[in-house]
Amino acid sequence: MLMLMTGMPPISRDYNTHCRCLQVESRIIPPDNLRSIKLFPEGPHCPDIEVIAGLANGEKVCLNPRSSWVKKLIHFVLEKQLHQQGAALPKNRE
Repeated sequence: MLMLMTGMPPISRDYNTHCRCLQVESRIIPPDNLRSIKLFPEGPHCPDIEVIAGLANGEKVCLNPRSSWVKKLIHFVLEKQLHQQGAALPKNRE
């Protein structure tokens, strides 16, 4: 078996070379349905912040980082992480 790959950059097993989220949800997800939130910053692999929510039923959903409720959720998650480290985020000035 011969596989020919052209035009692809080298891939490291530790580096994701594409966005994880192909589709995003804007619908509000009730807090009791959320089990986890993962934030992935923009970078060379993807031009957007990616927000992946783990739901109570085991499903994973990509959330729209431009949606107002998701922005608040991101701020809450980051503030919680910083609070655990002994710092605080500046107030959101939207």
